Amino acid sequence: MSDSLDAGYFEGIFQSDDDPWGLASSAYEDAKFARTIAVLDDRRYAHALEVGCAHGVLTARLAPLCDALLAVDISAAAIAKARKRLADIPHVALEKMAFPREAPTSADVDLIVLSEVVYYWSDADIALAASRIDEMLASNGRIILVHWTGDTDYPQTGDAAVAKLWSALANACSIEIAERTDDYRLDLWARR
Repeated sequence: MSDSLDAGYFEGIFQSDDDPWGLASSAYEDAKFARTIAVLDDRRYAHALEVGCAHGVLTARLAPLCDALLAVDISAAAIAKARKRLADIPHVALEKMAFPREAPTSADVDLIVLSEVVYYWSDADIALAASRIDEMLASNGRIILVHWTGDTDYPQTGDAAVAKLWSALANACSIEIAERTDDYRLDLWARR
């Protein structure tokens, strides 16, 4: 499979299940989200972007670290669920957006969150994502990637997705953290 997964794929998932992937209910997801927040919690972020927010479970945990957080997802059903979950957090904006083909116009984003999303993209979309990230990431801004490392039927494996994005951004970024658990990898990069 070489094409990025499209909106129809994700609409089907969110229409058929209130908690796809167990984002709000599994111990694995809870531990992964806790680790994500732990590595980001050493600073405050003025403008953050979360790509692939699903129904906002991680978004709710990211919000206290950010002055403004834009969370986007390719699925209208996911955004509708996220709006309900995050209704009482006014500094979180939610938009249906097929990143990287669509991208926010904001520059000087100091945190970009790519949790369980890059492996859904084709090689061409990973290259486009790198270009978009390079355009919007502020000086000293960070990118965090968290990906399952087990077998998938997605266009990329977790390892391949991260390697391809790193190859496109290595000249602009440095590695702050690269760690693996039995199930996922977490990569934190910073713009040089």
